[in-house]
Amino acid sequence: MNLILQSLDADHSAIARIASLADATAEDISSGGRHAWRCADVAYSASLKALIDAACFGARIDCAWLPATPQLGDFKLLAMDMDSTLITIECIDEIADMQGLKPQVAAITEAAMRGELEFDESLTRRVALLKGLEASALQRVYDERLKLSPGAQSMLAAVKAAGIKTLLVSGGFTFFTDRMKDTLGLDYAHSNVLEIVDGKLTGKVVGAIVNAEEKKNTVERVCAELNIATSQAIVMGDGANDLSMMGVAGLSVAFRAKPVVREKASVALNFVGLDGILPILA
Repeated sequence: MNLILQSLDADHSAIARIASLADATAEDISSGGRHAWRCADVAYSASLKALIDAACFGARIDCAWLPATPQLGDFKLLAMDMDSTLITIECIDEIADMQGLKPQVAAITEAAMRGELEFDESLTRRVALLKGLEASALQRVYDERLKLSPGAQSMLAAVKAAGIKTLLVSGGFTFFTDRMKDTLGLDYAHSNVLEIVDGKLTGKVVGAIVNAEEKKNTVERVCAELNIATSQAIVMGDGANDLSMMGVAGLSVAFRAKPVVREKASVALNFVGLDGILPILA
């Protein structure tokens, strides 16, 4: 088993301690400003994984266990969640802040992302709280609050250079995903449509909700359109509603994710940026 270690700084002593737990030598594979090391041929066991995972988390080091070393070129599609994955915010929480309702909406968002609340219900409840808000608030959120997650630009540049198609699939809203698609030059985007009448939000979503099942279906549809297997897709997300689409991927990546997502993903990036997938796929 290969163990890939990454950190935001070059703390060689911490890396050496982790490597010693694995009874392995850490080969420095850092590049492009990313600090990364590979421990090859680690004698994997569930108990060793638990020990090293805990030690890494405590030292703010990301670790990835891979039975073989996949290459970026093995994949043909990168599918990404938007809120708290490709971007740093939850758009609906920031829209709610324009109504003075961010705490109420954010609490529902958190419960849904942890898997404690069914997504359709959570979205319906949150959107209903936005009724009457001027639609111009959406542009304010986009202009003033929306920021890409660390490493997003370099990750997308590498992915595009490798000829991989890109899909943004979100339980958020087309107002944001369509703009992100155009700005970043993504190939596909799919999300919910907020109903707007007379320049104000009605508190409703138009059409079917893009929930966990629809996210998975979207990944499968795009793969079919590209004539590739879902095993040739990388899927990135952070919340419980991303688990279904992550489950059909060849490589699933939990980015600064909830515990339930970290536990089930192929790779968890808790500290480094989105471009942390690049040393793993080098």
